[in-house]
Amino acid sequence: MPGGAILQQRTKNIQFLKEKGKDMKYLVEQKSSRARHLSTSVALSLAISALLLATQAKADTVKIGLLAQLTGSSSADGQEMVKAAQLAIDEVNAGGGIEGHTFELVIGDTRDGASSDVVAAAERVIGDQDVHFVMAAYASLTSFEIDLMAEADMPYILSGPSGQTRGIIEKDPEKYWCCWSMTPAFEAYNTDVTRLVDRLAADKKVTLKDPKKVAIVSSDNAYSSTIYAGMQEEAKSSGWTQTVGEVVPFGEVNDWGTVLTKVRADAPDLIVNLDYLQANAALFLNQFLEDPTNSLLFLQYSPSVPEFLEITGEKSEGVIYDLLGGAIQNDKNPRGLEIAKKYQAKYNAEISTYGQFGYEMIYIYADALKKVKDYKDHKAIAVAIGATDRNSAQGRLKFDPKTHLAMQGDDYFPIQFYQIQDGKRVLISPKRYADGEFRMPPWIKQ
Repeated sequence: MPGGAILQQRTKNIQFLKEKGKDMKYLVEQKSSRARHLSTSVALSLAISALLLATQAKADTVKIGLLAQLTGSSSADGQEMVKAAQLAIDEVNAGGGIEGHTFELVIGDTRDGASSDVVAAAERVIGDQDVHFVMAAYASLTSFEIDLMAEADMPYILSGPSGQTRGIIEKDPEKYWCCWSMTPAFEAYNTDVTRLVDRLAADKKVTLKDPKKVAIVSSDNAYSSTIYAGMQEEAKSSGWTQTVGEVVPFGEVNDWGTVLTKVRADAPDLIVNLDYLQANAALFLNQFLEDPTNSLLFLQYSPSVPEFLEITGEKSEGVIYDLLGGAIQNDKNPRGLEIAKKYQAKYNAEISTYGQFGYEMIYIYADALKKVKDYKDHKAIAVAIGATDRNSAQGRLKFDPKTHLAMQGDDYFPIQFYQIQDGKRVLISPKRYADGEFRMPPWIKQ
């Protein structure tokens, strides 16, 4: 190609490339713009996906373990606790849960509280990796399962025998950061029965012999034996003469005749039976009424269980019992009354001590989770439980940091004395919560 033609062609090529370059620049800019838009869209999609995943991960079902005697001699307590806990869980879930989390109950049956049954139930509950909190009425009568909870770093609330619970925890409260008891110290169980009768005598509501006399019958188990020992000591130090001190094997009692013969031989002012099994207490009452003495009759715990009144009917009129940590269900404590009404509406049944405990434990855990937010942070949850200070069905709940027991006293969990009157449980002491007055039992002839 001649030189002039070559130069002319190069000029054309350069012009073409310049024009093409403009087009390429435009295309590049368009691709770059699309890429930026695509990148932004992808980033936005990823962000939304991440948020959704985070929300889904956050809104978990938190399982709550419950240890209870469901098939043994105290099954009424365990079954009621399960129902009340489920009632509270249903309420929490219906309200959207806590921090988006809903609750689900996992139950371990401790049967009659034998060590092997308690261990098996605890292992079943703790072994579920989705269980992050455990609660119990009295899984065992010695509270030994506290050590299992400590080993598993599991937040745990119980309402078992306080003497045994305190004996484990107060030696090293830091080691047992996991575990808290809604049952206060039992000292008032040991001391306040004869003190109540002394107050009734001072108010001229009863007349006591000189010397004043008490017969004490107990069952051979950790709960009753602790109260029995303390009650004997208190009676002696406060001028009471003990006419009978009888301990029967733990379990079903078929006949109280021999024991009652001893009681009647020197009729006391006060008869105390510490066997807490409803059937045993009902049988004792029935056989006592076959030939009653002019004695006040105190039965430990069993009259608080709804089934007791069903078993005894009108025969229970005048019987006295007490509760530490029992629910106060009258206008002077609206919280207890509120829960009782909810339970009645849900199950068409009366609620008693362990049902109220079961309901409150769910809300104590819920409050702790609200504070901590992370249900997997077991220690923070347990610490938050230990810092609880709230009104409850049982009174003001605040835990003693040295023993991890609910604090006891008229300003906290008071000891409550009830008397069966006209088929109802009437709170006669303390005055702060009382909704009735003591009546002379119908079998006492004045």
